[in-house]
Amino acid sequence: MADEQARRIGVEALKALAHPLRVRIFSELTSYGPATASALAGRLGESSGSTSYHLRQLEKHGYVREDPERGNGRDRWWERVPGPIEFGEAAYDSSPGAREAGDLVEREFMDVENQRYADYWRGRAGLPEVWLRAHQTGSAALRLDPAELEELGGKVWALFEEYRGRESAGSRRVDVQFRGFPVVEKEEG
Repeated sequence: MADEQARRIGVEALKALAHPLRVRIFSELTSYGPATASALAGRLGESSGSTSYHLRQLEKHGYVREDPERGNGRDRWWERVPGPIEFGEAAYDSSPGAREAGDLVEREFMDVENQRYADYWRGRAGLPEVWLRAHQTGSAALRLDPAELEELGGKVWALFEEYRGRESAGSRRVDVQFRGFPVVEKEEG
């Protein structure tokens, strides 16, 4: 998967994702793997009818697909479409609603990421010490121009891709978050 080209999402697909529950469903399938609408409903505190509807909308726009290996006549399993998805350009499109959709999607992803870290922090006492020692948190204050920030981001994402799909004895799902953004000076904000 490391060599896979990112699939660029257009404005209409971005708008389709721009719903809080759809972002959460997409994120759940990305982090935890295939699930049924009922399982997602239980994890997200929603009705299975609601998660089923939103899964079909995500499927229509190429974010998720039915997992034929797991389904049977009664239960439909859903999985995230593999490979990187990029919607940055669509989020800055000048068409009506594009910027708002991009902002909503980005806010929801930030909320999901922050919640996952808070869940880890609350539950860390139950983890083996080897995982506590492996935990990584940090930040770096750098001085970069826009091209350098974009270059840095490309290198970080390439490194993530090197590790995607690996599994070894003792491995578990790990959430790695990266954010690179210009610091807004007090007088700018």
